[in-house]
Amino acid sequence: MVIRESGMPEMERWESFFDPHAILLAFGLSSEDKTIIDFGCGYGTFSIVAAEISLGDVYAFDNDDYFLAESRKRATEKGLEKVHCIQRDFVKEGVGMQSGSADFVMLFNILHAENPINILLEAYRVLAPKGRAAVIHWNYDPLTPRGPSMDIRPKPEQCQIWMQDAGFELIAPKLDFPPYHYGWLGQKAE
Repeated sequence: MVIRESGMPEMERWESFFDPHAILLAFGLSSEDKTIIDFGCGYGTFSIVAAEISLGDVYAFDNDDYFLAESRKRATEKGLEKVHCIQRDFVKEGVGMQSGSADFVMLFNILHAENPINILLEAYRVLAPKGRAAVIHWNYDPLTPRGPSMDIRPKPEQCQIWMQDAGFELIAPKLDFPPYHYGWLGQKAE
């Protein structure tokens, strides 16, 4: 799996673009969420924080050995044995987890992939009834310091349509995560 234009800057620069703790709390992640899946974990920016907030397991998927090694290292340094870093081309193969097994999925800066609906359908499949899908992406603004080119960068309303097309009920209005991101929260029906 190589997501179009998915090159990553150094970890410190990457992490200067977000406040992962505030974003996950805004999406309602809590200690009650027992199984969390991160689609495209990168450096583990959100996986690590999710494991600190939740009492459950975090399954961090990526196809890149380097990012998985960084995520494992960071989890080990923080004593987070419940972060499971898994190499897998989830765009082509799915995540390989049982249907209905997750409480919360993270799809962060990934919906510029060639088949975003397929990724959302896989997220929907693995979620338990009432499970939630959190999506963030770069603002539709060519002045952001990073992000995919404008010709493949989704607009917020496109992410909303894709989520609904995949079956999600939107349970929060569009969320703004200044200075560079927006997000949506969807829920799987009962």
